[in-house]
Amino acid sequence: MTQRLDYQQQSPELTKKLMELSMAEAKCAIEESIRHLVHIRASQLNGCAFCVDMHVKQAVIHGERPLRLHHIAIWRESNLFSPRERASLAWTEALTQIPAQGVPDDIYERVRGQLSEKEISDLTFVVAAINAWNRINVAFRSVPGTMDKAWGLDKAGLSEPVATAA
Repeated sequence: MTQRLDYQQQSPELTKKLMELSMAEAKCAIEESIRHLVHIRASQLNGCAFCVDMHVKQAVIHGERPLRLHHIAIWRESNLFSPRERASLAWTEALTQIPAQGVPDDIYERVRGQLSEKEISDLTFVVAAINAWNRINVAFRSVPGTMDKAWGLDKAGLSEPVATAA
């Protein structure tokens, strides 16, 4: 995969503003562990290789268990996620793949049963931000792993390329 263009260079002010939104997540009401799950699931749904790669590495660095990372794609069938995490993942999917009729009431009620209004609002911004990043990185084919050293993601121990047979 070859990157199409460097959006950070072409649109530095817009990139900076989106980065500021993402950095503000650290102070929101949604705990870091759920933010990691949300980032990974939205990125999986959007086919964003760069973001899946980055957020899996971040989650590992912050202590997420490998099996839970493998189970994010099958969270409905897995017993590894709490009701709060399940509600957050359902909300992520509903907002990432918005149905023609909008977000179903049953999903909203499930989320409302697990999160406060402030948390639902903050989670919605987390989902919106990762979806924006996914769209940018998919559009310009950002190459997974290219920012590992700069962002400290090499600390996850997952950055080694697979040796190819001659």
